[in-house]
Amino acid sequence: MKISDNTILITGGSSGIGLEIAKYFLRTGNDVIICSSHTDKMQSVQQENPGIIAYTADLALETERVRLAELIMAKHPNLNILVNNAGIQLRAPLLQDTRAWSEHAAEIAINLEAPMHLCALFVPMLLNKSSTIINVSSGLALTPACFAPVYCATKAGLHAYTRVLRKELESTSVEVMEIIPPAVNTQLGGIGLHDDGVDVGVFVASVMERLLAGEKEVGYGTSEESRVASRETLEARFESLNAR
Repeated sequence: MKISDNTILITGGSSGIGLEIAKYFLRTGNDVIICSSHTDKMQSVQQENPGIIAYTADLALETERVRLAELIMAKHPNLNILVNNAGIQLRAPLLQDTRAWSEHAAEIAINLEAPMHLCALFVPMLLNKSSTIINVSSGLALTPACFAPVYCATKAGLHAYTRVLRKELESTSVEVMEIIPPAVNTQLGGIGLHDDGVDVGVFVASVMERLLAGEKEVGYGTSEESRVASRETLEARFESLNAR
């Protein structure tokens, strides 16, 4: 992956990790497109970061994903980097969960179904050029937590899908990368829940440096420790995390 002169689509780019990735790519001389269901946030992002292009899309809906792909292909045929970052986290231990299942269905659709579907939609276009897919999973894919079981399952699924996609496309012009965040200081899951997490700017700078150096799968801090850990160590980390 080259650092500049790319055309990049970042889902969930109006806040958190997605926004920081968008700002990073904008600073390094790229055409940056973000999408989000939060129109007001995207307007603020565009005001503060002139040059970012923004489209509204509810990625929980199949029809919206198809519409977004058709729009990007028509207006931005030079797209060569897809960053599947959009995600939501519902904190709801199973025995305490009073949410309607429709809320978790949306969590599954946004976190897992959407990136898989967008890969399927964009890969034929990306095969025609040197290109990159970056999927953003989570350290909770490797050491799941009882406080967010559905979220953990979606990220574990995305981690598995990314590995398979990388293998399937290894002889093509499309490279497949994965960012595995630890707890990062964003509003994922709710305001204040990750205040003790790593600074989002520090995190993005670190993982982008490694991706640009050619690594295909990168974590940071505790997620990097889990990424390279033995099965025994992962089991111990799982028990420790869920004993709190």
